[in-house]
Amino acid sequence: GGILDDYLRTDGVWILTRNKVFYKTNNEKECAEKCEAERNFNCRAFLFTRKNLQCLTLAENTKTTVIFNNADAVLYEKKIYLLQCKRGIGKDYRGTEAKTWRGIPCQKWAEKSPHNPNFTPEKHPSAGLEENYCRNPDEDVRGPWCYTTDPATRFDYCSIPECEGQCMQCNGEDYHGDVSRTMTGLECQRWDAQEPHMHGYTLKHFPGKDLKMNYCRNPDGELRPWCFTMSPTKRWEYCNIPRCTIHPPVPGLGSQCMSGNGEDYRGRIAITESGNACQHWNTQFPHKHGWNPNRYPCKGLEENYCRNPDGEKKPWCYTINSSVRWEYCAIPHCDGTEQSAGMNVATQVILTEECYQGKGLNYRGTTSITVSGRKCQAWNSNSPHNHEKTPEKFPNADLRENYCRNPDGDNRPWCFTTDPSMIWEYCNLKRCDDHTEE
Repeated sequence: GGILDDYLRTDGVWILTRNKVFYKTNNEKECAEKCEAERNFNCRAFLFTRKNLQCLTLAENTKTTVIFNNADAVLYEKKIYLLQCKRGIGKDYRGTEAKTWRGIPCQKWAEKSPHNPNFTPEKHPSAGLEENYCRNPDEDVRGPWCYTTDPATRFDYCSIPECEGQCMQCNGEDYHGDVSRTMTGLECQRWDAQEPHMHGYTLKHFPGKDLKMNYCRNPDGELRPWCFTMSPTKRWEYCNIPRCTIHPPVPGLGSQCMSGNGEDYRGRIAITESGNACQHWNTQFPHKHGWNPNRYPCKGLEENYCRNPDGEKKPWCYTINSSVRWEYCAIPHCDGTEQSAGMNVATQVILTEECYQGKGLNYRGTTSITVSGRKCQAWNSNSPHNHEKTPEKFPNADLRENYCRNPDGDNRPWCFTTDPSMIWEYCNLKRCDDHTEE
């Protein structure tokens, strides 16, 4: 794009600023070039008057000064100075945060007290070392920082949120950014292409998953966004997308009682329907499981409270009873009624996504990876493998998405793979190490 693509345009406004320089130019593009070349100050914006073809380069923008109407003027603001968030490590962060994550005010970059700085505006004129704003002049991997006004703390990091779209909430299920390289730098394959890797991850089979271009996505409940790669020797790989530093708010309505299937329940009930106390989510005793709170930060897996992280019919938990792996919890409905057990707990199978009981006939987890690391083909897809194990023909087998299942009574859960050279494989699942009867 052109030089004006880096600016936000607003028609009919003027801003008040002391630091400005007048130029005579023919158009907005020439005025933008004057702003880029400005050496009297950091040019954050420019004004262009169409009647007089006058250009004013400005040291301030609408974030730092007052605005008023002027029908003949067009304001162009550099987008980088409007962002109050960081992209990646924040090398180009030019926001106005001026305190550390502990709340200590930052020292001005041009001052030498209480700390004599190594990084100054004179030594690093292109690093944006203005006032006492948080910056990252040395490309620190932990992000923007500043020298502090506390004599006992020379420098500390700032709490700058990630720009939306360039970071992921939770496990990236709703990530819609444009990162298109994997964690090792491989270019992603387009989702609508079948070369170099054939697969079934198409818009038809995964509607609503935003599988466009070759952007990293998480359509199948993986730990984070991924993509097929353009390397013939590497079928797929995770993408290196940072977690957003500000988490989405937990839904307030219904969070202390059960609405729907209770996925948004965040109450403190920690006992099952039969009276067993719940096992803490961050422990692996007496029952080993895969629902680690660090891996699933948005599922509310706090303490040993009943939760529904996997879309079951109601909240549940693992129990501290070694002979009862898990049970549903009795959570009051938001309309005042209490959910009943509904069915015999002893006939239910485990909910964890990483193990199965018996032959796994009732496995309902979300694992979609085979023992060799191949991704599973969606059950409602016939690409790359044509098959008859469809949701319509096996309505009780829960053939959702591309999750591992055992619809035909095999020895263990399996799936068709997205690799044309491998029709099917068993899944990367272990048997549960408990004594619950199926």
